[in-house]
Amino acid sequence: MLTFRQATESDCQLIQSLASQTWEDTYKNILTKAQLDYMFEMMYSIENIKKQMNELHHLFFIVEDDHTPCAYCSIEQKDDFLFNFQKIYAVPTVHGKGIGRYLIEQGIEYIKTHFPTASKVELYVNRFNPAVDFYKHMGFEIESTRDHHIGNDFYMNDFIMVKTI
Repeated sequence: MLTFRQATESDCQLIQSLASQTWEDTYKNILTKAQLDYMFEMMYSIENIKKQMNELHHLFFIVEDDHTPCAYCSIEQKDDFLFNFQKIYAVPTVHGKGIGRYLIEQGIEYIKTHFPTASKVELYVNRFNPAVDFYKHMGFEIESTRDHHIGNDFYMNDFIMVKTI
C-alpha cells in the first residue's frame, strides 16, 4: 500500500539517503562525475535540506510502499497561482511500479487542497533526461528552456515543463 506524507526536519537524513540511492543512477549518463558530486552536496547536504525546508519554504513529501520509504518530492510555491516541483525522485528498485505517477498526483492534490487559487505547476528537467517523456505522459508540456548557472562552471540545462491544474 502506498502512502504519501509531508516530511519534517526529522526526515532530512531519510531524504538524503533516498537522494543518494537515486542521484547517480538518474544522471550518470547525462552529467560528469564532478558535476554530480557538486550538485549533490549543493542540494542534499543535511544543512541544505534544512535550509530548503526552513528558509526557502519548500514542502517535502515522502512516499512509502508498505512502510518502506521509496520516493520523495519537494514543492515550492512561486506565487498564488504557480507551484514548482523542485524534486521528484523514486529509488530505482520501484521504477515502473507507478510510484512516480502517484508522487505527482498526490503532490498536485496537496497543492489543490491547500492552495485553492493554484492553477499551474511547473518542473525543471534536464533536456537529456529520459523522464521528459514520462512528464509529457503526465500532462506536462515543454514551455521553454533554461541554462542555469549553479557555480563552479556548471550549468543545469533544463526544459521548463508546465501543467495546468
